[in-house]
Amino acid sequence: MAKYLFKRILYGIFCLVVVVAIVMVIIYSMLDRELVFAGDSNYVKQAGNQKEAYKYNKWEQYGYVDYVPYADYLKDLVKSGELDEETRAKAASIGRTEAKDNETAQVYIAKFKEYYTAKGYTIIRLDAKLTGKKLANGGQQQLFAYRDVPVRERVWKYFTGLLTFDNIHKVENIAGERKLTFTLYDPVYGGNKFSPAILGNGTTHKYLLYVDDKFPYIHQNFVRLNLGTSYTVNQGVDVFTTMNASQGSYVKSLITYPTGHTEMSADDLHSATYLEGSLEASLVYADRFTDDYTNVITKKNGLSKVGYSFVIGIIEVVLAYLIGIPLGILMARKKDKLADKIGTCYVVFVLAVPSIAYIFIIKAIGGKLGLPTTFDMESSNKLMYALPIISMTLGSVGGLMKWMRRYMIDQMNADYVKFARSGGLSEKEIFSKHIMKNAVVPIVQGIPGSILGALVGAIVTERVYVVPGAGNLLTTAINKYDNGVIVGVTLFYATLSIVSLIMGDVLMALVDPRISFTTKDR
Repeated sequence: MAKYLFKRILYGIFCLVVVVAIVMVIIYSMLDRELVFAGDSNYVKQAGNQKEAYKYNKWEQYGYVDYVPYADYLKDLVKSGELDEETRAKAASIGRTEAKDNETAQVYIAKFKEYYTAKGYTIIRLDAKLTGKKLANGGQQQLFAYRDVPVRERVWKYFTGLLTFDNIHKVENIAGERKLTFTLYDPVYGGNKFSPAILGNGTTHKYLLYVDDKFPYIHQNFVRLNLGTSYTVNQGVDVFTTMNASQGSYVKSLITYPTGHTEMSADDLHSATYLEGSLEASLVYADRFTDDYTNVITKKNGLSKVGYSFVIGIIEVVLAYLIGIPLGILMARKKDKLADKIGTCYVVFVLAVPSIAYIFIIKAIGGKLGLPTTFDMESSNKLMYALPIISMTLGSVGGLMKWMRRYMIDQMNADYVKFARSGGLSEKEIFSKHIMKNAVVPIVQGIPGSILGALVGAIVTERVYVVPGAGNLLTTAINKYDNGVIVGVTLFYATLSIVSLIMGDVLMALVDPRISFTTKDR
């Protein structure tokens, strides 16, 4: 078993890489990269050369290119000590055309071109655009280098950066000593409540380990999963947070900030991350914080996208198995009788009619009965879960009925059943000890997939009932050309699929001892 699992895990990792690579090839090689600006309101505000530079800057954020402005090249030279600030200022002052560059700029522009051309970059220089003798809107001269990022490099960077490890050297410019501090009395609670925590200085997150009253009660930021960054669906927020952050309205409570200032706020101080220069730039921050760990998320009263999908999905899975399995068994035992014919009609209806059709029928009937037909995160009415759950359950029940009936009939016609009857076993014993036990094995294999699939959500159902779940996330990302979310969600879906297959095989072996994944020598 251990050897089998090891092989399946290795094969699963290989499949994950292949799937992500294929998605990246499709996104970055086969789709027009101009499409990423379709919903970008800032793009239409740009003009001239500024618009061109904006495009390449955004393409770098989306993973299409490596983009290096000439000004960034000069800043790197200053950091490395090869250039002083006075010379940098002269070198940065490029002319409106190449012929008008000063001598210092000519020297460093030549070095810039030589350095990046040797590395396979394309150099683009855009002369200033004028309206008469004046600079046109967005017509500022531009100089930059870029190169398309190969898919293999992009895949390598993505997987090697999946896990990020926070440490005291993560932040470059930090005030005070770089260190970790352990305390038994968390400052968030005013230092008067026993609550162990580890705080960092020089780390990305202020709190690396803390305890609160929210499941799973002990939380850590030492290791973070990095699925990518969203640029349109949830601008600037990583995909993992987009999927798992709470939604809804703010939940305010009396907060005591590090300076001692107290107020009713939804700020979650445990989420504080470093934001360079924020303390000096904002009086609001200066009144509340003592360092640049000022970037916090807010507490909200709703579940996350994955949370809503899982609640609806797991209830649907439980109901589907509780209803579908007994009905499938009943159809098999009453083969060709009334119960079987009624069940067959239902199965044919569910499989033949598009899911969106009977979902709208259920929505219309539910609305007539007074049930909520749209989801409202601000409502405390639990009945809003009813119609989405019913809509998803009906389809799953039909599938389970069909397969359970088939497996039961296959077993009922098997030779061992005839031998059992001839041996004097009663129909009840034959059914419970043999037929049922064998027929349920393939059904059991699908249970882990059904449970884990609840995390993914249901695209059609969630759209029809406006459920703020994970099912709509991928389609929204595709519509908005949000490459980070598309790749991250694809990896998430593929991982769940592989894990569910492995768990299904293990569960099937536990139910039926005859199934073995070991290889015997002959």
